Amino acid sequence: MRPKDRLIVALDVPSLAEATSLIETLGESVGVYKIGLELLFGGGFALAEELAQKGRAVFVDAKLSDIEATVERATAAIARMGAAFLTVHALDHKTMTAAVRGRGDSALKLLGVTVLTNLAPADLIEQGIDHPLAELGLHRAALAKKAGLDGVIASGHEAAQIRGTTGPDFLIVTPGVRPQGSEVHDQARAVTPRAAIAAGADYLVVGRPITRASDPREAADSIVGEIAAALSR
Repeated sequence: MRPKDRLIVALDVPSLAEATSLIETLGESVGVYKIGLELLFGGGFALAEELAQKGRAVFVDAKLSDIEATVERATAAIARMGAAFLTVHALDHKTMTAAVRGRGDSALKLLGVTVLTNLAPADLIEQGIDHPLAELGLHRAALAKKAGLDGVIASGHEAAQIRGTTGPDFLIVTPGVRPQGSEVHDQARAVTPRAAIAAGADYLVVGRPITRASDPREAADSIVGEIAAALSR
């Protein structure tokens, strides 16, 4: 992949007008556009289908988690839209295998969400999970691979261990990426683009450092440059 194809821009904006404006500004400078829950419920499904029809790679960040029949049908519907990626919570085998069935023979790639990057160890304890973050991430990544998913969403802090246990063909998509010196906002385990690539990430998800920059195109180009530099090493 070209360095720019590894950059996923999170369109975490409340309206289609804002999302469309960002897409027009960024153009071909990024490889994938991610549409998350906020935008999905504001017309984002139609936007995802439109982008896919134009040949753009679309990441539907729905984080599916429900009974098997619902997950299977929802995945089938998203596959019909032409999306390139879809997220499913990597919590249990039933949920993920239902998504695999729903995907069918489409080109949709399924990604299991291991541990959200805003969570710290204290948050897991609050949820009743008495396992270290890294151990939990590895367990869920292994479960996702066994269920037939194409990869996982994982912090750069766990990426190297996951890469070591799942092998080279299992995708690792790292969110919470922040360029050196930028604000981490609500990300408890942020990493730089260079660190994420060095740890084994295939794709990087970047939102606010690009979408809220005074010049989003320049910010995206700068991150692509960081990715290229990391790959060259």
